[in-house]
Amino acid sequence: MSTKVFINLSTADLDRAKGFYAALGCEINPLFTDENAACVVWSDDVFFMVLTREHFATFTTKRVVDPSGDAQVMVAISRESRDEVDAVLAAGLAAGGAEPKPPQNLGFMYSHVLEDPDGNILEFMHMPEEAAEQGPEAYMEGLA
Repeated sequence: MSTKVFINLSTADLDRAKGFYAALGCEINPLFTDENAACVVWSDDVFFMVLTREHFATFTTKRVVDPSGDAQVMVAISRESRDEVDAVLAAGLAAGGAEPKPPQNLGFMYSHVLEDPDGNILEFMHMPEEAAEQGPEAYMEGLA
């Protein structure tokens, strides 16, 4: 079995969160979804477990922050192109997300930040394979 990544996020409104992630093109796996949690499928190996805040709190002894005012984690998700980055941002904004800052073009990487309706931070990014293989400096030198 390959390594699977499960990212746990808290939500104040599970139905709203399911609708938001479905609008981004994700599937909701009903086998791991109930009144406390929803399994959001990004790919065969990457999943978000979106949990009600109360249920999220059962997994930790730490204070659960409200992501609308505090950053606990930023999740970066690659896309195949800049156009796909912009398309997922547009879909997220139309589904109730927020754009806390403009897109960033570093030359070797393009990224755009989206907050879900709860304030969880998602960064969608595109990096050409050559930039990933060579590293930012060598890739940028090759462009000059």
